Amino acid sequence: MKLAHYYILLMPEKNFTLPNKLKIEKRYESYRPAFNEILEKIENLLKQKINLPSNPTYKARIKSFPSYYKKILRQKAKESSESNELVTLTDMIGIRVICAFVEDLALVEKQVVESFDVKEIERKGAEQSFKEFGYESVHILISIPESCLPESGISPELRKNLVCEIQVRTILQDAWAEVEHELIYKSEFNPFDKPLRRKLASINASLTLADIIFQEIRDYQKKLQTELGARRSSFYEKADEFSEEMLGQSHHQAADSSSIESPFSKGSIDDLVLTALHEHNTGNFKKAVEIYTQIINSEPVPPAMVLSVIYKHRGMAYFAQSLYEEALNDFKKSVEHDPKCFRSIYYEGIVYSVQGKEKEAVECFDRSLAIDAFQSHVYYRRALALFNLGNYTKAMEDVNNALKLGLEDEDLNTLKLKLIKKFDMQM
Repeated sequence: MKLAHYYILLMPEKNFTLPNKLKIEKRYESYRPAFNEILEKIENLLKQKINLPSNPTYKARIKSFPSYYKKILRQKAKESSESNELVTLTDMIGIRVICAFVEDLALVEKQVVESFDVKEIERKGAEQSFKEFGYESVHILISIPESCLPESGISPELRKNLVCEIQVRTILQDAWAEVEHELIYKSEFNPFDKPLRRKLASINASLTLADIIFQEIRDYQKKLQTELGARRSSFYEKADEFSEEMLGQSHHQAADSSSIESPFSKGSIDDLVLTALHEHNTGNFKKAVEIYTQIINSEPVPPAMVLSVIYKHRGMAYFAQSLYEEALNDFKKSVEHDPKCFRSIYYEGIVYSVQGKEKEAVECFDRSLAIDAFQSHVYYRRALALFNLGNYTKAMEDVNNALKLGLEDEDLNTLKLKLIKKFDMQM
């Protein structure tokens, strides 16, 4: 049975006239240049308005005429046969925003709502059960912004009725939608037998689970980076106390955060790391050392890269307690497990500086810079050690290198002034 005959049978009206396909196609294609212009402008506008930590990708398309005509027959056949104007559908102009993580979907939706005149929001797949198969997606219908409409080539009625559909999906949701479209939507024969439907449901569920796991990993990384940043800051604050004392500057006052409770519970090694970092950041150094040690001694033995990181963290906790030999030993163990860990080598140098062993400190700073030559703060620390050794020329070179790399630090400027005075005295 031909498609046209099929739809005639569905129509209850005796005098129904099938829409003129050739006439509609000619009208549709005449508007395509205007549609393409609108599409390009909206896509560019979206790229300006949407701001995510991980840049999304965009897919833009104008609905093909065969797809448009089939949908017209299903939904608006009578209207199309009677109208002299092109009958609009909500998905004639469409842009897909494909995000890396589930959390991005809400951000994109919020930014679209704030930037456009939204007519409708539909969350497809949100109500489906586990046994059902189908794709998940947020569909946002927006009015075409006046700035995106062409000056000519489009009728007043069409200007008023035309909308753009913005679909927001994760990468995995988009992959599923593309495959499902080929297997089910475009196919004349859908899989009706239960085994095949269960397999499709299983694939969809697996992709959904993968999205959830990716998001959990992302959340963990964010928590980890927050804790790492706070821990590193506290380490440098203590190191700065010694350099400030030498330079005659006032000491920083560290905030009392001992009353803060950890939001993390001990479970996996990941949980232990987060808990240890939190204890570290809140000033509970002994507890942090205890947990770091638990991780180091865990079975099976953690990989070398993990051990390198944990030894580095424990060394920083020892340093915070002024246990310098213990800190030094841990930084050295960190380097044993990862010889390219330039930060641990740098931290060795800081400990030596605090102990007054400036030659050993300079050697460590040299080794750290040999691995990564773009560490502005290492140049500063080496300059400070060289200053204490009386090597003012090389110290000034390192001060200038630190400044070139963008280090903005009051202590650095103080050291530079002291060096200038030394040069003036030598003249």
